[in-house]
Amino acid sequence: MATLRVGSHKIETSSEDKVLFPESGITKGDLLAYYRRIGPVLLPHVRQRPLTLHRFPDGLGGKSFFQQRVPAYFPDWIDRVVVEKADGTLAHPVANNTATLVYLANQSTITLHAWLSRADAPRQPDQLVFDLDPSGSDFARVCEAARLVRAALDDAGHVPFVMTTGSTGLHVRAPLRRGPDFDAVRAFVRGMADRLARRHPALLTTEQRKAKRRGRVFLDTLRNAYGQTAVAPYSVRAREGAPVAAPLSWDELDAPDLTPHRYTIRNVFRRLGQKDDPWAEMHRHARPL
Repeated sequence: MATLRVGSHKIETSSEDKVLFPESGITKGDLLAYYRRIGPVLLPHVRQRPLTLHRFPDGLGGKSFFQQRVPAYFPDWIDRVVVEKADGTLAHPVANNTATLVYLANQSTITLHAWLSRADAPRQPDQLVFDLDPSGSDFARVCEAARLVRAALDDAGHVPFVMTTGSTGLHVRAPLRRGPDFDAVRAFVRGMADRLARRHPALLTTEQRKAKRRGRVFLDTLRNAYGQTAVAPYSVRAREGAPVAAPLSWDELDAPDLTPHRYTIRNVFRRLGQKDDPWAEMHRHARPL
């Protein structure tokens, strides 16, 4: 047991030497240190957004679970937002400071999944997202798909941004001026995905069943819905090597060594020392739906 002071808060940490990523030897202490250091870069992307936590108490080799509700033992200084659900209400955690990120990491939270809306208007998204999911291992096809989504969003008057997911694909997002609800945003995104799939049937599909994708890139639009989440930028993913979801500039899709898990907790700070967060000014480019 140790005590970390993060800002004005004290956090009692435990089992920092526990290995969470067995093959790479990355420990819970490494995870704590990462979220503490990345806080100033990550927080603008999750501040005031309801979170879902993906927790791994025994590391990647053990059982994991998703947690939406704030448990009673969480300290009072962790912010909450109460949102409506089909069967009542639910209090989600909200990360508005670095201390919260560290506390959640101490709970063996590896990945943060955030809403596309904020706490003051949970039914009005301020982002839309295309989740590009490959059917195979050819990441170049995912990059090609992202460029097509970018062009379609450009044509519609939006400003698209791209990010590796740290898992298998890419996210293309665009900031929105709040107003329309999730149903309107989902209809807009799904309509665009359907048109792209018709125009590029050899590369793109909106078929949810993997058996029917036939090697094509799946344009997943399902995250554009109330209560759904998308992986937070700079969040760690539950894969060996501890890759992170890394915002990119569009020209980086041309890099020959780019993979969806190119950046990890061990090299992302070198990247940020050479290049500012490409999504830092995203909110300034919000457009009406």
